[in-house]
Amino acid sequence: ALLDAERLKREAQLRASLEVTQQQATQAEGQLLELQKQSSQIQNSACILASWVSGKFSSLLQALEMQHTAALRSIEVAKTQALAQARDEEQRLRGHLEAVARHGCRIRELLEQVDEQTFLQESQLLQPPGPLGPLTPLQWDEDQQLGDLKQLLSRLCGLLLEEGSHPGAPAKPVDLAPMDYRNLTFDPVSANRYFYLSCQDQQVKHCLQSRGPGGPGSFELWQVQCAQSFQAGHHYWEVCASDHSVTLGVSYPQLPRCRLGPHTDNIGRGPCSWGLCVQEDSLQAWH
Repeated sequence: ALLDAERLKREAQLRASLEVTQQQATQAEGQLLELQKQSSQIQNSACILASWVSGKFSSLLQALEMQHTAALRSIEVAKTQALAQARDEEQRLRGHLEAVARHGCRIRELLEQVDEQTFLQESQLLQPPGPLGPLTPLQWDEDQQLGDLKQLLSRLCGLLLEEGSHPGAPAKPVDLAPMDYRNLTFDPVSANRYFYLSCQDQQVKHCLQSRGPGGPGSFELWQVQCAQSFQAGHHYWEVCASDHSVTLGVSYPQLPRCRLGPHTDNIGRGPCSWGLCVQEDSLQAWH
């Protein structure tokens, strides 16, 4: 009788434990289903977000490319018109110079004329060239070329570059004034014979294969100069360099082309230039 009572007691305990275990299993299965549901929702949401972001960036890039193309086309048209006006003015001035030269030559011939009658007759027929007139100003207005594009690009660069680099920090306006901007291109005449220029001379790459013998203006050193120059004012450069060692700098035109020492470049190594040596793990300023 005691054994039967103990068995009944143990069975009741085991059934209670089994019920608790089944409840925990049911609860765990429910949580597993909920977790799978949330994971699926996250995957779907991430896919939708990625598609939305890609679409927005695609539209933004397309709009920027259209603005870029339109701005370059407008600048090219205005440049063509201004240079055509300059050629007309140059032709007018050269024509006037030729007329003045002919008139002066004719006067000198008359002054050497010994026959008085001929001198008087021909001097009365002599007609001086017309008045020169003022130089016509060339029609070129940088602000008119940019219009609202300058403010748009300044705000866009401020949002993307400043806020993107420093989250939470207010964006500072980016100065894109034309007087401070130079669209740098490389001078192919100065390029070392192992340098290859591409992308409309805006990209340079060092190769093992030579392009051929260097010209009289090319560097013996591993260097290339920019085609642009400046004399006064503020100037703004952007240069994208490789992760290898490269030296960037500014120099006077008389920077030597020949190699005089063990260095592969002479930027910042004399009185004619200033250089910034960008290495993989450090920066060095040379002058």
